Amino acid sequence: MTWFERVNMAIDYIENNLDNDIDLNRISEIAFQSVSNFQKVFSIMADLPLAEYIRRRRLTLAAFELLDKKVKVIDIALKYRYESPEAFARAFRVMHGVSPTEAKKDGISLKAFPRISFLLTVKGVNNMEFKIEQKEAFQVYGLEDAYAYDGIKNNQGRTIPEVWQDLMKDVKFEALCKSTPENWYEECGFSKKIGVIFAYDSYKHIDNLHFPYLIGCYKTSKSKTDGFTVVDVPKSTWAIFSTKRDETASGNYDLGTLKKRIYSEWLPTSKYNIIDGGNFEMYCSGENGGYCELWYRVEEK
Repeated sequence: MTWFERVNMAIDYIENNLDNDIDLNRISEIAFQSVSNFQKVFSIMADLPLAEYIRRRRLTLAAFELLDKKVKVIDIALKYRYESPEAFARAFRVMHGVSPTEAKKDGISLKAFPRISFLLTVKGVNNMEFKIEQKEAFQVYGLEDAYAYDGIKNNQGRTIPEVWQDLMKDVKFEALCKSTPENWYEECGFSKKIGVIFAYDSYKHIDNLHFPYLIGCYKTSKSKTDGFTVVDVPKSTWAIFSTKRDETASGNYDLGTLKKRIYSEWLPTSKYNIIDGGNFEMYCSGENGGYCELWYRVEEK
């Protein structure tokens, strides 16, 4: 069974249980991947979190059912797993722009969010460059936080780009940059094009709703790690992909497009599976400007 077939079977399970409690562990079993990895992949491929997809699909079905004027709003709210009619009404208005009661009136415009299916699209136009590297176990350290899969925000309601912006103005970031020697890459065999600061995420299981994200450095024998979180990186095979050696007009690397290509073009046709255990975003410098490398732990199929 292909990767796409397993993922679509997981979508089938979700669709068949929109009026029931959806078990993330059951999704994991069907898709043959961890809960965290499925949520991450889904968000990349669908451009929205899994929880938001479920919300939109439930509110779509609820809107259709409300067209039956005999149906009570409270019954629809409970059917689609809302704790109260008020919570249902708030969510319904956010998506449809009207209240559930107003939706019952003739001529009211409502929105429908269709079922998602993942398909393999063979383009064969743009080459996808990658390299495979073996790395012995090593350690990284830095500033750790946890983010919800639903919305990709931390407990303070800040997104990852916002946290980066905040951190750049904080003395902690300066301390992190100065905590390791300039020639850190010589000790571990990394390319000197990689910047001293990088990001490492999803390296441990927190729960089914959150993932860890660390902004940090490689730990050398001379690194000063006091006050920072130290994380072990296991011996791994890494598949490494690069963005173009420039940045978008917004100043951000186009990681979204690259991630979609990895999962929709490279993964289904390669001899590797992406596995749990952490992913890196390495920020690099080259002759033609800055670029980013995405590192994924892989194993042969």
